[in-house]
Amino acid sequence: MRSWGVLGGAAAALAAGIYVLWGPISGRKRRRRGLVPGLLNLGNTCFMNSLLQGLSSCPSFIRWLEEFTAQYRTEQEKAPEHQQHLSVTLLQLLRALSCQEVTEDDVLDASCLLEVLRMNRWQISSFEEQDAHELFHVLTSSLEDERDRQPRVTHLFDVQSLEQPEIIQKQISCRTRGSLPPMSNHWKTQHPFHGRLTSNMVCKHCEHQSPVRFDTFDSLSLSIPAAVWGRPMTLDHCLHHFISSESVKDVVCDNCTKIQAEGILNGQSIENQRTTFVKQLKLGKLPQCLCIHLQRLSWSNQGTPLKRHEHVQFNEFLVMDIYKYRVPGPKSCQEQLSQKNSEETTPGMKDGRAGKPSDAEQPAGTKPLFMNGASSSSSSSPSFLMSPGTFPLTAFPECRAPLYLYRLMAVVVHHGDMHSGHFVTFRRAPGARGSQWLWISDESVRRASLHEVLAASAYLLFYERVHGRAQPQSPAQS
Repeated sequence: MRSWGVLGGAAAALAAGIYVLWGPISGRKRRRRGLVPGLLNLGNTCFMNSLLQGLSSCPSFIRWLEEFTAQYRTEQEKAPEHQQHLSVTLLQLLRALSCQEVTEDDVLDASCLLEVLRMNRWQISSFEEQDAHELFHVLTSSLEDERDRQPRVTHLFDVQSLEQPEIIQKQISCRTRGSLPPMSNHWKTQHPFHGRLTSNMVCKHCEHQSPVRFDTFDSLSLSIPAAVWGRPMTLDHCLHHFISSESVKDVVCDNCTKIQAEGILNGQSIENQRTTFVKQLKLGKLPQCLCIHLQRLSWSNQGTPLKRHEHVQFNEFLVMDIYKYRVPGPKSCQEQLSQKNSEETTPGMKDGRAGKPSDAEQPAGTKPLFMNGASSSSSSSPSFLMSPGTFPLTAFPECRAPLYLYRLMAVVVHHGDMHSGHFVTFRRAPGARGSQWLWISDESVRRASLHEVLAASAYLLFYERVHGRAQPQSPAQS
């Protein structure tokens, strides 16, 4: 018995020595080639992990963070004990998740991000159910606050530089006796998710258009319209519903009042004329990175929250030209002919405003060639829309290449109900494996196919704008 005790003690000592020298075996797990690191779940932090994986798949956002944080490098050299900035912490995490940092760890810890957010007075608990879309707004608003805290000293005559942030310092000139001080450009550049909405109102009676109003956005929050039996719900339906015109009653029209006053003699005072206006939303400025949030919260008749589980079809490529606001002006003969042909072939487009065509307006047997989310040509040949890496219009040389073309980079999915659930992410593999998709659930990472991605019930969609037509790539491996 004593010999067995000696052997057991020796084995325990050997195990303790191995642990001290090399650490736990699970902590030294190597990452498989072609995959990205997972993120440790700190309690209920799947909402943060899924969002970070989605943001790390957007190269434009990472490049913007690199340019923005360049200002802190000199500060760090002068004072090593510098303030911990959100942009620096976020950049380090996204670079590691996009395999730009040298690390072989299989799982990373993102608790540093929560600490920085708490320093910015955001109390986010890691043990309570949170929402990934709300955290996205917290990050973008905190980055804007960090940018606004920087000095905004600029030249009063430099209007052109303010309107065109891409202008370089050498192109700026003025008449002055002294030399110009270096002007910082980082505070002027908005993050790639920054966009602008336009809102204009037109009087139904006199067709007078009110001045266009602009509002900023960092994500498009789309409500899901009521489903029609036998028809799939597509992303185009949600976008059309978002910009669909609405009537606003009992609005004072200054133009109608002016016209009425001109017809009255003896200078008699008249009351303000109230008419019905048509309000129209459009996208005034489309961002480089487009985040689309599908609202899946609904309310029952008893006032209890419910989650909408229906699948919204979306594509690998997204065309946003139809939703872009264009300043009205004189049109050439060619543009008028093009608009006439467009109205004949695509009902629902009137005066630059997009409206969802009804079945009665659409001729029998004819449907639009391409929709964001579904093939509407025929159910037997939708393969050209689903082929990975190939933009659908390349199969039709006579079609004009879209100006605002986006490529799908990541999809955040929520499993569960309104009270509890779990967030997972589909994202593109970084680098040359851009055609390879990954499925990530906290620490777990595996390969996925494009078909699996497009079949997911999306909650957040991350698109990035591409210029020109995309080149065909090899099909994604499952």
